[in-house]
Amino acid sequence: MPEALIATSNPASKVNLLGMTRAQLESYFDELGEKKFRAQQVMKWMHHQGVRDFQAMTNLGKALRDKLASCAEITPPEIESQQDSTDGTRKWAIKVDGGALVEAVLIPEGDRATLCVSSQVGCSLDCKFCSTGKQGFQRDLTSAEIIGQVWLAINSYDGWQAGNGRVVTNVVMMGMGEPLLNFDNVVSSMELMCDDLAYGLSKRKVTLSTSGVVPALDRLAELSDVSLAVSLHAPNDAIRNEIVPINRRYPIAKLLDSARAYIDAQTDKKRVVTIEYTLLAGVNDQVEHAHELAVLLKDYPCKINLIPFNDFPNSGYQRPSGNAVSRFWKVLMEAGFIVTVRTTRGDDIDAACGQLVGDVNDRTKRSERYRAQYEELE
Repeated sequence: MPEALIATSNPASKVNLLGMTRAQLESYFDELGEKKFRAQQVMKWMHHQGVRDFQAMTNLGKALRDKLASCAEITPPEIESQQDSTDGTRKWAIKVDGGALVEAVLIPEGDRATLCVSSQVGCSLDCKFCSTGKQGFQRDLTSAEIIGQVWLAINSYDGWQAGNGRVVTNVVMMGMGEPLLNFDNVVSSMELMCDDLAYGLSKRKVTLSTSGVVPALDRLAELSDVSLAVSLHAPNDAIRNEIVPINRRYPIAKLLDSARAYIDAQTDKKRVVTIEYTLLAGVNDQVEHAHELAVLLKDYPCKINLIPFNDFPNSGYQRPSGNAVSRFWKVLMEAGFIVTVRTTRGDDIDAACGQLVGDVNDRTKRSERYRAQYEELE
């Protein structure tokens, strides 16, 4: 593993600059009595060049470099392990403060490479078909730990040094955790992903996926215009109540209304919601479910992504047959929807959708945290 990827521990009193947005970094430099443009220079060094050592930032004066070295740091999380799939998918187990592990996955396809990023250590939502939810919930990731996954992914391919390594072209907030329950840190991180002084991704190429935290989604429309995916997974409330428990608080109609309002608030009127639908054998994969979904989403601004279930130990669910997937897809296509079937990638290293588990130390009091997070939003 490249030495540059191993984050060393620095004094806790130092401020980690890695997760700061441009505005936050400019404010920090202003507090130091420095010009704001110095913040922009540092942003380029750490995000464009992958430089962590202030002394290597040659367009900063020595006095400023010394000052920064004494009070600040650029510290990504630490790569614990790396696994490479036979299909080119790469998964990292990433150690964060406290010793817990989260996972990030890079999926290459042609000239595109999509990075699946985690937002929490574990997850409190307990969706029944997701292995992450089975691990419980420990804490939110900081913005430095979130954007640090992008930093590590690019650096692991020597993208900084060579300038022609595999780059991250798309980011999906679909890893461990519910992004909207870590609202501020996720929004800051997505802002950095899209900032030209950081990673310069198009807002169309940064996607937030939510299981349906409606109050936070309503708030997101006021602050961001990244792409939106909704983890629906059911054509009616009865099924969704069982497999996605948050639906009991924010049922399908309320969730779809909120997602539509988010899309309607964007200046780009060609935007649509991506509907994520995991197909579970004998649960939600029948032809009648497909027809019901088609009625539910009629005239709704969306495209549909079908995801055949990726098994994990003791899941209690099974992957549908290829014929069942084809029949479901055909019903939706004939109803006029744009429908894709997600190709399973990285399942030989447990990197496929729904298989990320990490290592969560605290698996207690999930329900209490679950309720408290929702009540705080309302």
